[in-house]
Amino acid sequence: MLFINKPAGITSHDVVDIIRKKTGERRVGHTGTLDPFATGLLIVLVGREETKRQQEFMKLDKEYVATLHLGEERDTGDVTGKAITRPAKAGPGPARASVEEVVKKFTGEQMQMPPEYSALKIKGKKAYELARRGEKVELAPRKITVYDMEIMSYEWPKLTIRVSVSSGTYIRALARDIGRELGVGAYVEKLVRTKIGPYTLDEAEQLP
Repeated sequence: MLFINKPAGITSHDVVDIIRKKTGERRVGHTGTLDPFATGLLIVLVGREETKRQQEFMKLDKEYVATLHLGEERDTGDVTGKAITRPAKAGPGPARASVEEVVKKFTGEQMQMPPEYSALKIKGKKAYELARRGEKVELAPRKITVYDMEIMSYEWPKLTIRVSVSSGTYIRALARDIGRELGVGAYVEKLVRTKIGPYTLDEAEQLP
C-alpha cells in the first residue's frame, strides 16, 4: 500500500502506470480518482492481495482543501473548463456573512447532482465522453454527506474551504451549487485531497 502525493497535470491512472513500471507488478490499482488538475493523497494498492481491498478503501470518507473562484461557472466545474456564464461585474462580491450562511446550508446529508464531466457511466459510456461530444447527459442525484465545511479564507473572488465529505461527493459539484446559491457562480480553481479515512497527506511521498 503506497501513499502518493499526486501532482497536478496527470491522471490517477497515470500514477498507476508509473508504479507498475517501477515495481514490475501488473496488479496495481488506486482507491479513488483525483482529477488531473487536482493534487494530494492517492492510495495505490500493489499486488494481488492488496488490490482485493480496493472497495474497502473506496468507501472511506475524504477531506479536501479547495479554492473556489467565485463570479463565473464553467462546464467542467473546474479551472480546465469553458465559461458558461458571464463573469460577474467587478466589485466587492458577496459579504463574508452571506458566504458563511450559504456554506452552512451545504453541511449535512443531501442530494447532489454529479457534474456532467464525470466518470459515471451512462449506458456503458462515461459521462464526460458524452459531454465532450456535445451529447445530452442525464445523471441522477446521489445521496452524500458533508460532515464539516470550514472557511479558511475569503477575499473576493477567492474562497478557500476545508471540507470533510462522504465517499462519492464531488467537490466540483459542491462548488457549483455554492456559487449558484450565492447568485454569482463558482468553479474549483485548486483542489488538494488531504485525507482518506484515517490516512493523511502528511504520510504521502512524491512519485518515484
